[in-house]
Amino acid sequence: MPPVDRTLASIDLDAVEANVRLLRSHLGAGTELCAVVKADGYGHGAVAVGRAAVAAGADRLAVVTAAEATAIRAGGITAPLIVLGPLQARDEIDAVLDADAQIVVWHEDAVAAIQRTGRPAALHLKHDSGMGRLGDPDADRLLRLADRIAGAPGLELVGAMTHLACADDPDDPTTDAQLERFVELGRRLRDAHPGITLHAANSAATLTRPDAHLDMVRVGIAVYGLDPFHRDPDDQGLRPALTWTARLAAVKPCPVGGAVGYGRRFVADRPTTIGTVGIGYADGVRRASSRVDPVADVLVGGRRVPLAGTVSMDSCGTDLGADAADRAGDPVVLIGRQGDERITAEELAARTDTINYEIVCGISRRVPRTYHRSGRPVAG
Repeated sequence: MPPVDRTLASIDLDAVEANVRLLRSHLGAGTELCAVVKADGYGHGAVAVGRAAVAAGADRLAVVTAAEATAIRAGGITAPLIVLGPLQARDEIDAVLDADAQIVVWHEDAVAAIQRTGRPAALHLKHDSGMGRLGDPDADRLLRLADRIAGAPGLELVGAMTHLACADDPDDPTTDAQLERFVELGRRLRDAHPGITLHAANSAATLTRPDAHLDMVRVGIAVYGLDPFHRDPDDQGLRPALTWTARLAAVKPCPVGGAVGYGRRFVADRPTTIGTVGIGYADGVRRASSRVDPVADVLVGGRRVPLAGTVSMDSCGTDLGADAADRAGDPVVLIGRQGDERITAEELAARTDTINYEIVCGISRRVPRTYHRSGRPVAG
């Protein structure tokens, strides 16, 4: 692993490729795979992950914003690209078209704005089949919009999509209802517009719902080796790509009654050793992880040690134990493996009542990202 100064997020691109190949193995021969690299690749780095995903067989990439589309093209990636989010202004539309990306729409105003550019554009319709956010729930309106797109000079209807709200809970009947609505809409659309690409499945549905695969799946969280069911990535054969490390900035004894951190939330009930890690919530260490019972662990010297005291902006304490031999400068693992121990993003999420997505997306830009294959550093 590359040397750590203060902190480092190291991304294993071999793991990304392995995850994409695993996800593709769930698909039939006629189904495409779209890797979602929004939010700077879920905190992993969109360009590096996008390249790895395409190398492993992803047919397309997807982002949410115009700026993300621009960044993908600036990184030299030429694979087909879809922008999933709403575009609010003319300059955003122009940026997406400059990036040769396809656009998702669901109302007349958006189509009219794109048409006013006078530029050719490939569009996907979005059906709100039950998520309740973006998209139009009215199938008849979408059919009329499809006809308008197909009849407009320079515009091409290339796909239709929906987003599944509860696919991470296989027992929830919502997914069945959403798929039924969307598949019926897709049948009606195809009667009038043959050849469009229908897509609905996210990572969870890709792994568990072959009936949701349709013409294409859009996989996000699983590309990064994180479990869409919020348990253990090993359960799905996924390889977490990200390891987050830091170093002990200071190590000192703490007597009985000694306190650590704001609010004196940790008071030693036995002689111990406190190790201060030189990163905090400005780096993405969740403050809540030190305020739950039990508090979150980190790995030091191949063993689990609990946080001690409230996580602050630039540091957090750890309870190393009375007989600790650890020294300032020793490595600390916040996510990843050290010796025989492992801490996952899923574990951290469970400790703080959130999801693995938020854990990795919350690692701030103060934390440098580096990339490696077969243990060797590569350019991001």
